[in-house]
Amino acid sequence: MVNYKELVEFIVKHLVTQPDSVGVEGNEGEGGNKILIRVAHEDVGRVIGKRGATINAIRLLAKAAAVKAGERVDVDIVED
Repeated sequence: MVNYKELVEFIVKHLVTQPDSVGVEGNEGEGGNKILIRVAHEDVGRVIGKRGATINAIRLLAKAAAVKAGERVDVDIVED
């Protein structure tokens, strides 16, 4: 089984300016795995990217790993 939480956390920590404030939660449910990303307010734009390109790339990587394992994964950013 792929650890999607660690995969997403590794990617996000290398994108942001404040890697210590990155929080990634992973929940397994009936519909698949749900990954929630929390970053500092200043880094939200870095994770989302222009027109959502960066977050879509992160989602694509997680989904590619999930397809290989025969699972489903959703990645979202939580804004506080």
